[in-house]
Amino acid sequence: MPGNGLWRTKSVEQSIADTDDAETKLRRNLSTWDLIVFGVAVVIGAGIFTLTARTAGDLAGPSVSVAFVIAAVACALAALCYAEFASTVPVAGSAYTFSYATFGEFVAWIIGWDLILELAVGAAAVAKGWSAYLNTVLGYVFGFDPSQSTATIFKLGGLTLDWGALVLVVFLAAMLAIGTKLSSRVSAVITGIKVAIVLFVIVFGLFYVKAANYTPFVPESQPPVVGKSGIEQSLFSVIAGGDGSSFGAFGLLAGASLVFFAFIGFDIVATTAEETKNPQRSVPRGIFGSLSIVTALYVAVSLVLVGMVSYHQLATTIKPDGSADKKTLATAFSLNGVDWAAQLISIGALAGLTTVVMVLMLGQIRIIFAMSRDHLLPRQLARTSAKQTPIRATIAVAVLVAIAATFFEADKLEEMVNVGTLFAFILVSAGVIVLRKTRPDLKRSFRVPWVPLVPILAIIACVWLMLNLTVLTWLRFVAWMVLGVIVYFAYSRRRSLLGRRNAEEAAKSEP
Repeated sequence: MPGNGLWRTKSVEQSIADTDDAETKLRRNLSTWDLIVFGVAVVIGAGIFTLTARTAGDLAGPSVSVAFVIAAVACALAALCYAEFASTVPVAGSAYTFSYATFGEFVAWIIGWDLILELAVGAAAVAKGWSAYLNTVLGYVFGFDPSQSTATIFKLGGLTLDWGALVLVVFLAAMLAIGTKLSSRVSAVITGIKVAIVLFVIVFGLFYVKAANYTPFVPESQPPVVGKSGIEQSLFSVIAGGDGSSFGAFGLLAGASLVFFAFIGFDIVATTAEETKNPQRSVPRGIFGSLSIVTALYVAVSLVLVGMVSYHQLATTIKPDGSADKKTLATAFSLNGVDWAAQLISIGALAGLTTVVMVLMLGQIRIIFAMSRDHLLPRQLARTSAKQTPIRATIAVAVLVAIAATFFEADKLEEMVNVGTLFAFILVSAGVIVLRKTRPDLKRSFRVPWVPLVPILAIIACVWLMLNLTVLTWLRFVAWMVLGVIVYFAYSRRRSLLGRRNAEEAAKSEP
């Protein structure tokens, strides 16, 4: 365990040895198919049902399909690096664990802290979206207008309580507490439903495609909306002196950075490595299998969507009460007079968002579990139940997500998730280069080709996407990171299990 202080690293061997601790041991019962299901389950959700239409209408126009391809390339490069790490260090924690073995404890803490925020914010945001779709479906069932009445929200004193989001989080937490195998089976059923809905959109939507809607493919740049400040345009457009990041080249790049949210999830496959029967083989296959499937579906859906209606009809509008009317995938069918198809898509979205929230929670639970096992968070959170599931971490995550989803508004959250995930991708990609140099002896069941070229390209692609996120997103991200540094020095550094082990070894070596 070389290094000391902030840069002390936890060896790969020690990380693997810690998985045998009886109090924190996880059950290995997941297969390659289970991992692909988890990956597809979390990736096909909010992005394809809601984000596609908004990105086309507000940022990229018909070129939204190109935005998806750009985001997919960045993900594919990072996926190669994740696959090598996950097959070499098959331990819960994903980017946190990988960073601990390469860059040291402080960087590992920073990335773990980052992922806690991103996964919690992501789960809460999608849970809010799920509740909104539930309100739409209830409107179909009970005959009220969902745009005028909200059945899933009611006032409790001075608080606005979203009971739909609360019910979802509690139900999914119970599934995760029972075990990841059951969660995988539930995901498989629901994922099958939503993939069928997506295929329906592609095939049925083709009958309403009009070639004229693809022109202009990249609309001319537009000035920022009156009342919006400069911090709400992309950082790159500010640096380059652009007037805004709506349409044009800046809009396409900003769109790619936004739809990146739609791909988040394949990296969560790596967090389940410790619960996989044969992680060296299954994790790389799970990562690439899920990423390949969703990329093909996203590009096809985006092409059909912008072909069905003009991108102008997908733009976000402001209602008389000041709230934003954000268009969804179902909007294209409603505008073509096919209301029954719009209702079917809404039901599919309800199913789709269910598994997204579940797998985001699963990822966050495994991150907190890994950090707690290293004593950087309270050790009690790493205790597992008789069924070898991290029950205490599950309850903690459920409480955090439930509070955020039930009582707080969820807006501008997709970008917060994106900036943190891209930061994690950068560290994992750089870590492959570092570990190749420092530990060439390690057995690697999967090896990234053309190192260091591919990891460097992954880093460049991720940095590029980060620069095209808004200034406001960067400010929020920096504020959260500063808070994380304070928590590390006030609590985690002094309680670190690795630090204690190093101190004991140093004491033994003294004469």
